[in-house]
Amino acid sequence: MNFRILTWLSDDGRIILTARIIRTFGYGFLSVILSIYLAIIGFNGVQVGLILSTSLINGILFNLIASYYADKFGRRNLLIIFSLLMFFSGIIFFVTDNYIALIVAAFVGTINVTGSETSAFLSIEQAILPRTIKDVKRRNMLFAIYNMAGTLAMSAGILLSGLPTVIQQYVHGLSLVESMKILFLIYSLLGLACILIYLRLSKDIEVTSKEKRSPINGTGQEYGKFYNNSNNHNGKGQKLPQNNNKQRKPIGRTFKEFFLFFSILSPKSKDNVAKLSGLFAIDSFAGGFVIQSIVSLWFYARFGADLFTISYILSISGVITAFSFMVAARIADRIGLINTMVFTHLPANVLIIVVAFAPTLPIAAILYLIRMALSQMDVPTRQSYIVSIVKDEERTAATGITNISRNVSQVLSPSLAGYIIQSLSLFSAPFLIGGLLKVIYDIALYFSFRNIKPQQEEDSNI
Repeated sequence: MNFRILTWLSDDGRIILTARIIRTFGYGFLSVILSIYLAIIGFNGVQVGLILSTSLINGILFNLIASYYADKFGRRNLLIIFSLLMFFSGIIFFVTDNYIALIVAAFVGTINVTGSETSAFLSIEQAILPRTIKDVKRRNMLFAIYNMAGTLAMSAGILLSGLPTVIQQYVHGLSLVESMKILFLIYSLLGLACILIYLRLSKDIEVTSKEKRSPINGTGQEYGKFYNNSNNHNGKGQKLPQNNNKQRKPIGRTFKEFFLFFSILSPKSKDNVAKLSGLFAIDSFAGGFVIQSIVSLWFYARFGADLFTISYILSISGVITAFSFMVAARIADRIGLINTMVFTHLPANVLIIVVAFAPTLPIAAILYLIRMALSQMDVPTRQSYIVSIVKDEERTAATGITNISRNVSQVLSPSLAGYIIQSLSLFSAPFLIGGLLKVIYDIALYFSFRNIKPQQEEDSNI
């Protein structure tokens, strides 16, 4: 895929965009068919919700790994490993319908069910992107293009979710389940393609030793020096008493490192990131009630819509969303990132509540499409805002921490939504719960961060 038209973007930036397109193409059809596929092979709403939630736990675990180890182990190396796991998860779904095996695949692989990416790929790539441009004024547009490219690819992938119906028409004797399994195989092949693409990344995407900061005091110590000397010095050059117990348990050190990555941030950044993480947790928990897999299941169960119809609705919504990213970037340049996030997100969340009361499929589809024209404008602006209020060497940790908070809080809501739909037969309740919580998030975000602006906005008097 050629991005040469983006002359202001480095080769690494174009590689990231290409990998994002290929990966999100697979996310598109999986987010539509997964919950329906699981229901067809005999799993109830609670079991389906558990698999969806398990896939989100994967996002938590791998975002933790990315936040702490990406800059130590290598950003490119982790991207390749995650792509390999993407390949294996697709293979497991292709070869078996054993529930335990599918739980394992959802846990270790990068099966995306939300309709928007939550994986560790996102944390690493968001940290890399600012390094691929020289003009900071291009940053908002870069994140808009990054999200637009991914969402358009996801929309194309959603259209592919109608492929099983087409295959059945031309291949006699093939069941719907067997035809749906083909999509899992395609997903695996996309994982292999991502590996080949990431292998082309240069060393320029990596954080150099001079940029790495001590997780304890942020004084500029290199990570290696910190870990080699942390048991012998107090950080001020003074020798500490020797510990006779030299054989520490590996799990103890791992547990310590697990929590220290948050301290990579400076005190100011730590405070802002902590507040954002808490607010994003509310937004993400609410979003878990209306992830794309739940929406497709809602159209299927509430109105009896078939895969072909659902794929068209969600694909059109994806195209609308993709172009909304470009609009969001333009608006943000005029009124600021926080204002753009709130003033577009708030009406969208009121609309999702209205969707819950739609009496027919056409009305529900129209309302949903209007909602999707606004609901994702906060995505590129949110990503740009996070990396703009922290230093370069803090970006991997900051994006990882905020993504982790989103993933952790979203784990339970799909299972709760599945339980509500299955046991209480309240098909629209997830939309009401999600919408109300998101409105609360928007209001809290505005009053908490309206006066905390990136330097670029301060200089431009936005």
